[in-house]
Amino acid sequence: MTSPDLPAELKASLNARLEGLSRSDTAGRAAIISQTYREGGGSSTIKTETDALAYAVARMPATYAAVVASLNSLSEIRPDFAPTSLLDVGAGPGTASWAAAEAFPSLQAFTLLDSNEALRTLALDLTRRSERLRRITYELGQARIYAAHAEAADLVIASYVINELNDAERDALTDVMWEKTRDTLLVVEPGTPAGYARIIALRARLIAAGAHVAAPCPHDNGCPLIAPDWCHFSQRLQRSRAHKQVKGADAPFEDERFAYVALTRAPLAARPSRVLAQPDVGKVEIAAKLCTVEGITVAEVPRRAKADYARARRWRWGDAVEISVAGRPGESRDP
Repeated sequence: MTSPDLPAELKASLNARLEGLSRSDTAGRAAIISQTYREGGGSSTIKTETDALAYAVARMPATYAAVVASLNSLSEIRPDFAPTSLLDVGAGPGTASWAAAEAFPSLQAFTLLDSNEALRTLALDLTRRSERLRRITYELGQARIYAAHAEAADLVIASYVINELNDAERDALTDVMWEKTRDTLLVVEPGTPAGYARIIALRARLIAAGAHVAAPCPHDNGCPLIAPDWCHFSQRLQRSRAHKQVKGADAPFEDERFAYVALTRAPLAARPSRVLAQPDVGKVEIAAKLCTVEGITVAEVPRRAKADYARARRWRWGDAVEISVAGRPGESRDP
């Protein structure tokens, strides 16, 4: 499995760019940009080199970790998947491309699309010394327009992008991305109820167009969760010194909540169940909330079933698991 931490060469490039810059000024810009995103805005406030770098230091580690976690889940389900081409839609500083390059050594061609010139400039600078990514193609312009003219790719990724679009724009981009997907489309969004809702709408639209879910769902049916519950996951990542300074944080780690879906052209023969919350480990049994082919189930693994119990103790939120134990209908609840 690919590590959720930024690759060493990317860390080095970011640190080199930070030399000579005021960390307090960078932190201030990062706070303004983060606030804009939380209020539903996009990357329009990122206009300068300092803005782009502040965004990258503050958000790139968490976005990278979420994309890597999603790609790890995809690779676990499809261990033979070896894409040779990537289309990174709404690429920003190139986060998803770095993640895909780490997850798939088979990748050879990288095409990135984004409308933000400052983020494109930073992405090209960060990849200049990378053996894998220094020859990327990065097109500047509206994602849907450029994607429509891009070459189809084995793997298409849109990470933290569709939240910046209205419903009509989102549907149009969804259709174009699927048209350009030879094999697999991965969409990652913030792990909020709104992010989950966007993922579910895109998922339903593309299943109706003939797509099949590879992860995280073990089925192509409608999501069985009932509001106010929603499907999302969490990835822990270590914070660098620069990351802590820009974020104004003391904790050595951060937990990124995210929602995602990986859709494929061809159906998978079988998909395992998915752990939807951190299991409750008790003295008598382990109770784990699972999404299964049959719907939401709480698997109850008694301690006396030693082999099953030992296996269930290793289950973590987000894991794909095979179950052969009793369960009961699940109740929607926040993990």
